[in-house]
Parts: sequence; C-alpha cells; structure tokens
Amino acid sequence: MDTTTHHDLPDLFAQLGLPDSPDEIRQFVRRHRPLPQTLNLSEAPFWNDSQRAFIREQWHQDDGDWVVQIDTLNALLREHPEPETLDKADDAGA
Repeated sequence: MDTTTHHDLPDLFAQLGLPDSPDEIRQFVRRHRPLPQTLNLSEAPFWNDSQRAFIREQWHQDDGDWVVQIDTLNALLREHPEPETLDKADDAGA
C-alpha cells in the first residue's frame, strides 16, 4: 500500500511560505537561476533559515514526502532554458 503523500510544486512553494501560483513560481525560478552546480540547493542565498532547514531535512530523508518536488525545483533552478519555456512549473502541478 502506498502511504506516501504526493505533493506538487505549488505545494512545496506554499510549504516554504512562498507565493505558489504558476506565474509566481516561474518568476521565482527566473529570478534565482542559474544556481552554480557546486552550490547545494539548501545553501542558496535566497532561503531564510527555516526554508534552508526544511529543504536540508527533507532532502536527507530516504522517504521524505517532499524529495521529488525539491529535486524538481533544484533542476529548474539549474537549467538554462529561455524563460518562455519554463512551462515545467505549470506541468509540475498536474
């Protein structure tokens, strides 16, 4: 039986206390990307202490409810597509 909780990207943004509409998620990604490959997502300078702790804690849990969406956000922040192609933020909520 699958007992994991399935969250989408807007849920992650809401959990982090960030605006969570698709447009706001795209704006966040545009504003903060690209993150250097050598920088851990949790160490990005735009997180506050509680956001940083949440990301770090969830990332290190083998069965963390948020790992998939944290990984999605990590990938979005490291990609270099044209801003018009940032439809992943919309699709991630589907």
